[in-house]
Amino acid sequence: MTKQEFDRRDFLKSAVIGGAAAAGGTAAVVPTQTAQAQQPAAATAAPEAAGYEFFNLEEAGFVEALVDHMVPADEVSPRGTDLGVNIYIDRALAGAWGKGERLYMQGPWKQGAPSQGYQLPLTPAQLYRAGIEATNAHCRKTYGKPFDRIEEAQREEVLVGLSTGKIKFDNGLAVRVFWGTLYQTVVEGIYSDPIYGGNRNKAGWAIIGFPGVIAVHRDHVEKFRGKPFPNKPVSIADMS
Repeated sequence: MTKQEFDRRDFLKSAVIGGAAAAGGTAAVVPTQTAQAQQPAAATAAPEAAGYEFFNLEEAGFVEALVDHMVPADEVSPRGTDLGVNIYIDRALAGAWGKGERLYMQGPWKQGAPSQGYQLPLTPAQLYRAGIEATNAHCRKTYGKPFDRIEEAQREEVLVGLSTGKIKFDNGLAVRVFWGTLYQTVVEGIYSDPIYGGNRNKAGWAIIGFPGVIAVHRDHVEKFRGKPFPNKPVSIADMS
């Protein structure tokens, strides 16, 4: 990637340290299930066939282009769709979190400070859907094509515009809140337990050297402090 693009390694490192902070102080809507683990970053198997539960065709095209741009394949890991990041996001939006089952949705709806948390009259799924529609509308207006059909350099311009708030949506949607939610779900799709659809073959865990279900390795914390952990990572499915 060029210097004008998101530096992939910086992205992956900062994602672990503080993913939500990348939203520029804006309150992000954070799914409840996240995790991290480790495995050698070898080539992964072909992704299993998986249909979408939430996204329509246009939304799926947007998300696939997004995650492959933010997480391109290289010697560190597979690309975003091969990691299953798109599937993780789809499942999260189709589930209880996406439906806002733990959010207070009765109003009043006033502009809040970032420290006050989520302040929109939309569920996370509604926010995501409206944000994709608004971003595609911006791309059509600016480039004549939706996000998944524009050039890589143009996608980069769009993502920088979303992350900095320079892009303004015609429908009035809060750009930075959408970006914060989008960024957070991509991060979670990389590092969450594979049972949730992302981090396929535990390849995301290999990037940060995380051993998986931490309770299994609690006796090894001091023994391997500051050293590479030699054991294979353990996921939730491995425990069943």
